[in-house]
Amino acid sequence: MMIKKNGRFKLGIDLGGTKIEAVLLDLSGQIVFRQRIDTPKDGYRAILDGVRTLAEQAESFAGETLNVGIGTPGALSPQSGLLRNSNTVCMNGQNLLQDLQRVLQRPVRIQNDANCLALSEATDGAAAADPVVFGVIIGTGTGGGVVINRQLISGPHAIAGEWGHNFLPWTQPFDIDRNCYCGKHSCIETFLSGPGMAANAKAITGQDLNSRQIVDRAQQGDASCLQQLDHYYDQMARALAMVINILDPHAIVLGGGMSNIAGLYEQVPKRWQQYVFSEYVQTKLLPPKYGDSSGVRGAAWLWG
Repeated sequence: MMIKKNGRFKLGIDLGGTKIEAVLLDLSGQIVFRQRIDTPKDGYRAILDGVRTLAEQAESFAGETLNVGIGTPGALSPQSGLLRNSNTVCMNGQNLLQDLQRVLQRPVRIQNDANCLALSEATDGAAAADPVVFGVIIGTGTGGGVVINRQLISGPHAIAGEWGHNFLPWTQPFDIDRNCYCGKHSCIETFLSGPGMAANAKAITGQDLNSRQIVDRAQQGDASCLQQLDHYYDQMARALAMVINILDPHAIVLGGGMSNIAGLYEQVPKRWQQYVFSEYVQTKLLPPKYGDSSGVRGAAWLWG
């Protein structure tokens, strides 16, 4: 299958659990075409057909055949080539790359959605001026990606940046131990994901609130929710301090629904100093320049 030379556009597709979105970037990085559909609920084959439909629509607009970049939850196993760890469970165990190349009849590159976020923000986003960037997704799950000099780092196991499945460091009394779906316990994801914040709050207060309700009530002055949000800031500071101690990035960019908590960008850098193995911390904590579009833009940038 011949890889096309760069044309006038780059095509990225975000294969999410609730929606599949396609965009075309022009050579300046501007989105000139966007289309999305609901992720089909009737199986793997229907998802492949949905991707094909969007690719055909994008190429009709572009007037040319394009290489395709795909962002998806989970990652391809370098050993088996099969998709793993996707929350769209019908895709797990499937040879997604091979199947998409067969359906689309053109070259495809696939990366984890957190990697796509990191690549987008390091290429022309919030951290475009920074050599070493750690991109974070904090939503229903917690993931991460590493970009150095605008090159995505994947690693021999395709797990570079997967900080969410490490133990939350420097444990505090308000860190309520719980099992993670990965089979371990007290993973960072069980605290910093949206469901993690809600579970931690319920264990301490007995209140059955989701993360959005906790944040909204904290902004309205609810003392209990203010305390839970304060716990969350500290948990985030500890988790990211561990990343700084290992990777020493110039910038950390947050994405996903939980990244919309405005207080993170002021409170977390104030707190991570005590955990970082340095007398000063210059790492920047940034919101994504492109918001919810970062992942699909990063998929397009997989072709450089």
